[in-house]
Amino acid sequence: MQNGSLLAAVDLGSNSFRLEIGRHEHGQVQRIEYLKETVRQGSGLDEARNLTPEAMERGWACLARFAERIAGFPKRQVRAVATQTLREARNRDVFLDKASKILGYRIDVISGREEARLIYQGVAHLLPQSEERRLVVDIGGRSTELILGRQFEATTMESYRVGSVAWSMKYFPEGQFTPSAFERAQIAAQAVLDEALALYVPGSWDTAYGSSGTIGAVGDVLVATGHAPGVVTLEGLQWLQEQLLQARTADRVKLPGLKDDRRPVIGGGLSVLRAVFDLLGLREMRPAQGALRHGALFDLLDREQVNTDVRNATVQRLATKFGVDGAQAQRVGRVAGQLLRQLRATEPAAQLQRDERKLEWAAQLHEIGSRISHADYHKHGAYILDNADAPGFAQAELHRLSLLVLGHRGKLRKLEADFDDALFIHQLMCLRLAVILCHARRDPDLQGLKLRADGTEVKLSFKPDWARAYPQSAHLLREETVAWQKTPWSLTLA
Repeated sequence: MQNGSLLAAVDLGSNSFRLEIGRHEHGQVQRIEYLKETVRQGSGLDEARNLTPEAMERGWACLARFAERIAGFPKRQVRAVATQTLREARNRDVFLDKASKILGYRIDVISGREEARLIYQGVAHLLPQSEERRLVVDIGGRSTELILGRQFEATTMESYRVGSVAWSMKYFPEGQFTPSAFERAQIAAQAVLDEALALYVPGSWDTAYGSSGTIGAVGDVLVATGHAPGVVTLEGLQWLQEQLLQARTADRVKLPGLKDDRRPVIGGGLSVLRAVFDLLGLREMRPAQGALRHGALFDLLDREQVNTDVRNATVQRLATKFGVDGAQAQRVGRVAGQLLRQLRATEPAAQLQRDERKLEWAAQLHEIGSRISHADYHKHGAYILDNADAPGFAQAELHRLSLLVLGHRGKLRKLEADFDDALFIHQLMCLRLAVILCHARRDPDLQGLKLRADGTEVKLSFKPDWARAYPQSAHLLREETVAWQKTPWSLTLA
């Protein structure tokens, strides 16, 4: 990505929506603008875990204002991510379909571990580089992420369903602060976080950092009231709880440094933070400048290069874990890539390279389900990908990859895919043809092979004697033309 390019990250959090705009300069991102709006979608989930109409309207209205600011940004320079509330919401597709149209960019619902990875990247990039072992804690509206890492590498990442909005609603209804409410909230948070002790053993980090809203808000209050700057201590948390108890209700809390939008959720956030301190044996934590949105910006830069795109490592890890035949996967990938370059020859080179990379991932993983069972292995593979822990991938990206794996063989008419998506269909067709051409598990003869498209009509041609030299491949290709007849697309041989 060129120096001077503008990048934008949109974070659809449970408590607030945030927009971060930065300029790329020599591998760094310099802030240009930051917008934040308190939307509280996390408090807009009803008992059936559906977003209420009011919560959806608040979100859409905020995104419309963000959209005006980033209108015209190239799509590859914008990353919009949604977290725990939209992971939970049963009707999230209703919200996201309209939200993406309003924003003008795709919104990725990311897994808890992917959220943790991006949070760590955001924190690490805004800290001085050192060899220290880091614990990063992020208390959001409906989830809390814990990450261990060193420099830019996160080694342990987990997300727990406990957060400031959820705990404020459940244990401090109507903003009532009592000793028993704090005790119940803290015990409940520790019950959720207990399993973290197996992974986050005290002594396995040198410095603890706190990212995002709750810890930043607590730090601001402590500094404004005379406590030591740059650190949140256990004693400071106890003092803050005493101030809330004296106020008795959230609307009566008047503390320097506490913003109005943070007041209604400070009780829940503080109880979760105290639970983290007690459980992990912390005495202090340093507020960090980096957060999820910063990690999303740096991830945009990483995705531009093959050697820095974490998704490549994820695909390789999955292939190794499930014992994929690496030689066959590479063979299929080379052939599929060659076909795609012919089919989309008019596409800009940079975009074609990105499309080919995603097709190569599908080729690397198309036999991932064989370790479970050879029968219907494509179905097993698709299931694995839809449910895998896959750093770097949003849920929609992973599902698209799973559809390619599912559709690389077998009937097409039952594939629940968008046949109006020309890029996906081109990738799918190239993958299917590559699997056929490589069916003997050796490099196929591609001399004279040409693949061309005219709208939804695709033609595959060979040199005159090819079918006679490779009768089995020719037979399989004729069967493939029949499979496409039952779709809006056609494939013919010449």
